[in-house]
Amino acid sequence: MKKKRTPATEPVIPSELLAKAKNSVHPDKLPVKPSKCVVCGAECAPTSAEQLCWVCRRLKISAWHESEQMPAQE
Repeated sequence: MKKKRTPATEPVIPSELLAKAKNSVHPDKLPVKPSKCVVCGAECAPTSAEQLCWVCRRLKISAWHESEQMPAQE
């Protein structure tokens, strides 16, 4: 015995609304144009709030740690 075909109906949820809902659930998967490093112009690291690439960010962190370890000269 064969099943009857159901006629194609309009979707219950509009496709635009469905796309917005999917993007709000996974905002990290949105196509984002990477920004440029303010120092060297390379692609910014995704975790950098200062708009630095991973190399410049690492150099900044290293310099910061070195300046903390130096004894204060009087």
